[in-house]
Amino acid sequence: MSRAQSRLRRWTLGVLAGLAALLLVTAGLAVWTVQRSFPDTDGELSVPGLSAPATVHRDAGGIPHIYADTSRDLFLAQGYVHAQDRFWAMDFNRHVTAGRTAELFGADQVATDVYLRTMGWRRVAEQEYALLGADTREYLDAYTEGVNGYLDGRAAPAVSLEYAVLGLTNGDYAIEPWTPADSLAWLKAMAWDLAGNMDAEIDRASLLAGGLTREQVEELYPDYPEAEHAPILAEGTVEDGVFTTGGGTDEGDAANPPYDAAEAARVLRELGEGLSGLPELLGPDDSPDLGSNSWVVSGDHTASGRPLLANDPHLGAAMPSVWAQMGLHCTTVGEECPFDVTGFTFPGLPGVVIGFNQQIAWGFTNLGPDVTDLYLEKIEGDFAIVDGAAEPLETRAETIAVAGGDDVEITVRSSRHGPLMSDPELGAQLRALGEDAPVDAEGEPAGTARPGGYGVAMSWTALRPGRTADAIFLLNRARDFEEFRTAASFFEVPAQNLVYADTDGGIGYQAPGLIPVRGKGDGRWPAPGWDSDYDWEGFVPFEELPSVRDPESGMIVAANQAVIGTDYPNLLTRDWDYGYRSQRITTLLAEAVGEGGITVADMSRIHMDNENSGARAVVPHLLAAEVSGPAARARDLLADWDYQQDVDSAAAAVYNATYKHLLPLVFDELGDLGPPSNASRSWLLLGALVEAPESPWWKGSVADNRDDALAMALERATDELTDLLGDDPADWRWGDLHTLTATNASLGTSGIAAVEWLFNRGPVESGGGSSTVNATGWNASAEGYAITTVPSMRMVVDLGDLDASRWVNLTGASGHAFHPHYADQLEPWARGETFPMRASTGAVRAAAERTLVLTP
Repeated sequence: MSRAQSRLRRWTLGVLAGLAALLLVTAGLAVWTVQRSFPDTDGELSVPGLSAPATVHRDAGGIPHIYADTSRDLFLAQGYVHAQDRFWAMDFNRHVTAGRTAELFGADQVATDVYLRTMGWRRVAEQEYALLGADTREYLDAYTEGVNGYLDGRAAPAVSLEYAVLGLTNGDYAIEPWTPADSLAWLKAMAWDLAGNMDAEIDRASLLAGGLTREQVEELYPDYPEAEHAPILAEGTVEDGVFTTGGGTDEGDAANPPYDAAEAARVLRELGEGLSGLPELLGPDDSPDLGSNSWVVSGDHTASGRPLLANDPHLGAAMPSVWAQMGLHCTTVGEECPFDVTGFTFPGLPGVVIGFNQQIAWGFTNLGPDVTDLYLEKIEGDFAIVDGAAEPLETRAETIAVAGGDDVEITVRSSRHGPLMSDPELGAQLRALGEDAPVDAEGEPAGTARPGGYGVAMSWTALRPGRTADAIFLLNRARDFEEFRTAASFFEVPAQNLVYADTDGGIGYQAPGLIPVRGKGDGRWPAPGWDSDYDWEGFVPFEELPSVRDPESGMIVAANQAVIGTDYPNLLTRDWDYGYRSQRITTLLAEAVGEGGITVADMSRIHMDNENSGARAVVPHLLAAEVSGPAARARDLLADWDYQQDVDSAAAAVYNATYKHLLPLVFDELGDLGPPSNASRSWLLLGALVEAPESPWWKGSVADNRDDALAMALERATDELTDLLGDDPADWRWGDLHTLTATNASLGTSGIAAVEWLFNRGPVESGGGSSTVNATGWNASAEGYAITTVPSMRMVVDLGDLDASRWVNLTGASGHAFHPHYADQLEPWARGETFPMRASTGAVRAAAERTLVLTP
């Protein structure tokens, strides 16, 4: 259990008695308490600030389509509707991103708030507002007015049930008005969730700290297998400052990391431990398989003769989903009101993040560049030493309000590289950062420790104010590839792969984002902050980032694999996903083309492909394992396995349990860090090792060779599954192990059954697994096989008939527990079903089951 979970559990122990009284006094009171926050979705409501009526049509799933005469009214109405459906999540998220969770839950959350205040997400968001275009600021202001229009005059329990629960221990809490900075700060949370290879940097350093040699560590992080798993773009380089397909420039050897000592690596390991308290609030702390799938196919390969585009971002499994489906439509589309867009929105942020308008469609996957660096700093008092001179640290005071307790005052210090994550306010674990870290860099004798140690500063692109919010509205009203690329040029963090299609038949791809250019070093190890040669020198120019329009293949697949081959001259990262999903999608698309024109249904089938491609290398060796009795019967189930991890598959249960037990037998040298947690990397490593029985990795403390390790893993898996699923291996089912409980981000991990029953939903069984196309990720190093990361939504856009597009969300349109649309998409999502993604006015009106008119 994470520290955040423990804090919330202690908090909810105090809530339980009051909650029981609240809900059990009378049945009528319980129903009234639950339903009083359900919003009105029929009739008319007066909303201050509107210049003319705005209409909200909702279909059978409660999904809203908003129509307004002006852009300002449109986004004002969006703010109102988001607040109707999801305000608790919006309020909770803004407290997290501002480092104000202790205001909600008390003193146990102070440590989390200190961390977030130190990074300063909210400060950056406030600075960004002034940088944005005038239109964007107008839309943010209008959205804010709509949110506050909904809140006006409503008591907190009438806004969401969570406030009724919160009020039992924090009765003084009052909802504050929404602000534009609240919207912008959520982009920082998403950037943190998708912040590239920082985990890999920490893990590499931890392995060195644990006694492995650099050669062993490098073996555990193999190069991307571009010969077997194609990058997104087949070729390309930079000529005269512009990316172009064709040709190539040898990148040369990577810069040598500046540190070689295990003690320096320990600094990074301890930082990783210090960060471990954050993910429960900001994302899953046991889910290394965040990613996404997206692909686009030109009309040359489709039944309609027009492109198809698919997308399914892989994020932590939240209740309600991080996404809200919505249509935003100007009643007359033109220069004054240019929006006619349908797709997935973030509650709390105006506009559509992923979707389509009447001319183009777009989707995102995480690019995953290296955008975070850690710097060891020579701190002397309130100064950092750089190039032999003392530079004053920036300082600021922060006050953390605590529900039921006294305020906490902290001082945040920053060097030229960013906030000092090692300052005392961050707690005992982090005070040790940099202590006695020997160095191996210019001007310092190798292996020399600095008395008093070093500070540790974090450089991260998201801590620089930017204009990503502008990109959202530019995307929403883009009409062609050039306008799409213009929008992408503003999309700074998190850096994403953007795929594109248009109704004229074009397809394309663009890599955007702030990606640092380093003076020295390659970003894989901590850098010496006292040597300015290791500073960032700027960012890769947008025109040099990979891009393609209408490739000859007629297909683009972006699933977190390498963007481009090693001939590309700019360093993006070397910590890619290893491409099993992307290659499987490519294979399935080629098969579909061979069978005739690809359809929307074909794209949806690909979304639900459950093949474990990594098992293909390992299963033949498992079949040769010398086991007997139940283990032999379990082993034999693999003989006819098609590698599909469907819910009814006994072989999938056998293989995944065996894989889980095999990893620690092979990688027991890794100690407390455990075996590689990223599935695609583990698959690549095991695929090579089973063909190398003499590899030292097979010589462990328990199993002494490959064959013994394989047999022992099978036997241990059989024992576990017998205990869990019964004596007959033929009756085992992957779906009985691999289930999802959609968990409320704020109150869903309390450990108190009554509270969790209120707000969580599930479990539901699902096929797939980590690194399958149906990417229902689970952690092989944790107990059980529960799903922790998910395709958070699925979308297929038909550019030949936009009303024929399909979508599904993880949970439902509503954020209100017990509302009919709170979880009505969860089971269809698990089964791979989708719903019509209507866009035209006629289709939206025809499907409308409830209509609300918002009047001035």
